[in-house]
Amino acid sequence: MQAYVLTRYGDASAMALRDVAEPAVGDGEVLVRVRAAGLNPIDVKTRQGKVRLVNRIDLPIVAGSELSGVVEQVGSGVTRFAVGDRVFARLDKSRLGAFARYAAVDENLLAKLPDSLDFEDAAGLPLAGSTALQALRDELSVAPGDRVFISGGGGGVGTLAIQLAVWMGAEVATTASPRGADLVRSLGASVVVDYQRQRFSDVLNDYDGAFDLTGGPDLADSFAILKPGATTVSVAGVPEPTTARVDLGAGPLLAAAFWAASAGIRRRARRYGVNYRYMFMRPSGADLDVLAGLVDQGKLRTVTDRVFPLEQIAEGFAYLEQGRAKGKVIVRM
Repeated sequence: MQAYVLTRYGDASAMALRDVAEPAVGDGEVLVRVRAAGLNPIDVKTRQGKVRLVNRIDLPIVAGSELSGVVEQVGSGVTRFAVGDRVFARLDKSRLGAFARYAAVDENLLAKLPDSLDFEDAAGLPLAGSTALQALRDELSVAPGDRVFISGGGGGVGTLAIQLAVWMGAEVATTASPRGADLVRSLGASVVVDYQRQRFSDVLNDYDGAFDLTGGPDLADSFAILKPGATTVSVAGVPEPTTARVDLGAGPLLAAAFWAASAGIRRRARRYGVNYRYMFMRPSGADLDVLAGLVDQGKLRTVTDRVFPLEQIAEGFAYLEQGRAKGKVIVRM
């Protein structure tokens, strides 16, 4: 079968279309005929070798973190799915495999597709949606009446995070370019700061939590707009000790490395009397069931920027890396 394979760590030339063997299906696994897959910044970071410390994979490997498709075969012990089911998944980070005609997936990472979504729109939901849900629900404990700031609201995670925060009862502020302002307002953001003309830290204050999707100066500035004791959760900053213990199940050595790497940003957070948390999303079929239900209830909509055929996946990644996509970038099988 044809697949997009990560052959080594490096620039865009490290990934290439190749013919590979179809994956074997083990106990508790489902063989999915992939119809579409999402392209994500984590795929780029994996290619660049930036996550080798926390995600050791054997190369070469079929790349890709999330997919939608149809169940082609079920392995021994599978009880939740049957041949012909429409499904979607965020794959195990150490196994990957979405950029191929077929993928073998643990049934616990799968969920049935929302009835109202086609394969292409559904393929962009698992990673971004689960990331947003876990950050807002589990880390920030967003509750009705909270005021939440989300940086970079027009991106793949941001477009879903805005809607989920509103569903949880929060008032949302975000940053966007003039090109993305109407989009984020349509998703429920009540305050939109044009990051090209103004620093959000100059106009926002007393927020109950922040979800950082952009890192850099935006992460540092987020501390200044929070109430004392509040938290910024980031997926674009620097991992800290809790990341190692809770998200990765790692021991003291990695926790110590993250403690040293994050010392500066944690020190800045303490100066403002707030907390800093870096989060790695945890793949979960149960969380995908939640997202699917919200989609079918009309409370969550996916935003797809562009769709590329598999033969043009390199062009899709080049577009993704420009950082201008509004919503998700998808590859169609």
